[in-house]
Amino acid sequence: MNLTSAVQGLVADKGWGDGLLYLWCPHTTGALTVNEAADPDVVRDIVVNMNALVPQRGDYRHAEGNSDAHIKSSLMGPGLTLIVAGGRVQLGTWQGVFFCEWDGPRSRQVWATFLASR
Repeated sequence: MNLTSAVQGLVADKGWGDGLLYLWCPHTTGALTVNEAADPDVVRDIVVNMNALVPQRGDYRHAEGNSDAHIKSSLMGPGLTLIVAGGRVQLGTWQGVFFCEWDGPRSRQVWATFLASR
Protein backbone atom coordinates (compact mmCIF):
# COMPACT_ATOMS: atom_id res chain seq x y z
CA MET A 1 0.00 0.00 0.00
CA ASN A 2 1.45 3.33 -1.05
CA LEU A 3 1.66 5.61 2.00
CA THR A 4 3.53 8.48 0.37
CA SER A 5 0.65 10.98 0.31
CA ALA A 6 -0.37 10.12 3.87
CA VAL A 7 3.22 10.53 5.10
CA GLN A 8 3.67 13.85 3.29
CA GLY A 9 0.30 14.96 4.70
CA LEU A 10 1.31 14.00 8.25
CA VAL A 11 4.51 16.04 7.97
CA ALA A 12 2.55 19.05 6.68
CA ASP A 13 -0.24 18.72 9.27
CA LYS A 14 2.26 18.54 12.14
CA GLY A 15 4.29 21.45 10.78
CA TRP A 16 7.50 19.44 10.82
CA GLY A 17 10.18 21.39 8.97
CA ASP A 18 13.70 19.97 8.92
CA GLY A 19 14.83 16.75 10.57
CA LEU A 20 14.30 13.02 10.54
CA LEU A 21 10.98 11.22 10.35
CA TYR A 22 11.00 7.74 11.78
CA LEU A 23 8.20 5.35 10.79
CA TRP A 24 7.62 2.10 12.65
CA CYS A 25 5.33 -0.84 11.91
CA PRO A 26 4.26 -2.45 15.22
CA HIS A 27 3.10 -5.67 13.54
CA THR A 28 5.18 -8.82 13.11
CA THR A 29 3.69 -9.61 9.70
CA GLY A 30 3.81 -6.12 8.16
CA ALA A 31 6.77 -4.11 6.95
CA LEU A 32 7.81 -0.75 5.53
CA THR A 33 9.96 0.01 2.52
CA VAL A 34 10.85 2.72 0.01
CA ASN A 35 10.72 1.75 -3.63
CA GLU A 36 9.47 2.91 -7.02
CA ALA A 37 6.00 4.41 -6.92
CA ALA A 38 5.62 5.41 -10.57
CA ASP A 39 5.05 1.97 -12.07
CA PRO A 40 2.57 -0.34 -10.25
CA ASP A 41 4.28 -3.33 -11.84
CA VAL A 42 7.17 -2.82 -9.40
CA VAL A 43 4.84 -3.54 -6.46
CA ARG A 44 3.50 -6.57 -8.30
CA ASP A 45 7.02 -7.81 -9.04
CA ILE A 46 8.07 -7.44 -5.40
CA VAL A 47 5.00 -9.32 -4.12
CA VAL A 48 5.23 -12.12 -6.69
CA ASN A 49 8.93 -12.66 -6.12
CA MET A 50 8.75 -12.42 -2.32
CA ASN A 51 6.07 -15.12 -2.51
CA ALA A 52 8.39 -17.24 -4.67
CA LEU A 53 11.34 -16.62 -2.35
CA VAL A 54 9.31 -17.37 0.80
CA PRO A 55 6.30 -19.52 -0.15
CA GLN A 56 3.17 -19.66 2.00
CA ARG A 57 3.61 -23.38 2.52
CA GLY A 58 7.02 -24.61 3.57
CA ASP A 59 8.94 -26.32 6.33
CA TYR A 60 7.51 -24.10 9.08
CA ARG A 61 6.70 -24.97 12.69
CA HIS A 62 4.86 -21.82 13.72
CA ALA A 63 1.33 -23.00 14.51
CA GLU A 64 -0.61 -19.99 13.21
CA GLY A 65 0.09 -20.78 9.57
CA ASN A 66 1.64 -17.43 8.73
CA SER A 67 5.35 -18.17 9.07
CA ASP A 68 5.97 -16.90 5.55
CA ALA A 69 4.56 -13.50 6.57
CA HIS A 70 6.91 -13.30 9.55
CA ILE A 71 9.92 -14.11 7.36
CA LYS A 72 8.91 -11.61 4.64
CA SER A 73 8.45 -8.91 7.26
CA SER A 74 11.87 -9.63 8.70
CA LEU A 75 13.42 -9.40 5.25
CA MET A 76 11.75 -6.05 4.49
CA GLY A 77 12.02 -4.56 7.99
CA PRO A 78 9.65 -2.77 10.36
CA GLY A 79 11.13 0.75 10.28
CA LEU A 80 12.19 3.59 8.01
CA THR A 81 14.18 6.75 8.66
CA LEU A 82 13.34 9.51 6.19
CA ILE A 83 14.88 12.96 5.72
CA VAL A 84 12.49 15.92 6.00
CA ALA A 85 13.57 19.28 4.58
CA GLY A 86 11.42 22.34 4.19
CA GLY A 87 8.38 20.45 5.46
CA ARG A 88 8.60 17.70 2.83
CA VAL A 89 9.82 14.11 2.99
CA GLN A 90 12.80 13.93 0.69
CA LEU A 91 12.29 11.15 -1.83
CA GLY A 92 13.83 10.50 -5.21
CA THR A 93 11.83 11.25 -8.34
CA TRP A 94 10.31 7.79 -8.56
CA GLN A 95 10.36 6.80 -4.88
CA GLY A 96 7.40 6.20 -2.59
CA VAL A 97 6.83 4.93 0.94
CA PHE A 98 5.05 1.58 1.13
CA PHE A 99 3.42 -0.56 3.80
CA CYS A 100 3.86 -4.25 2.97
CA GLU A 101 0.98 -6.45 4.12
CA TRP A 102 2.09 -10.07 4.26
CA ASP A 103 -0.77 -11.53 6.32
CA GLY A 104 -3.99 -9.73 5.65
CA PRO A 105 -6.02 -7.87 5.09
CA ARG A 106 -5.89 -6.74 8.69
CA SER A 107 -6.33 -3.49 10.58
CA ARG A 108 -2.84 -1.98 10.81
CA GLN A 109 -1.05 1.03 12.25
CA VAL A 110 2.14 2.84 11.35
CA TRP A 111 3.68 4.92 14.10
CA ALA A 112 5.62 8.11 13.40
CA THR A 113 8.00 10.27 15.38
CA PHE A 114 10.02 13.29 14.34
CA LEU A 115 13.45 14.50 15.40
CA ALA A 116 13.90 18.13 14.45
CA SER A 117 17.33 19.36 13.42
CA ARG A 118 18.75 22.33 15.31
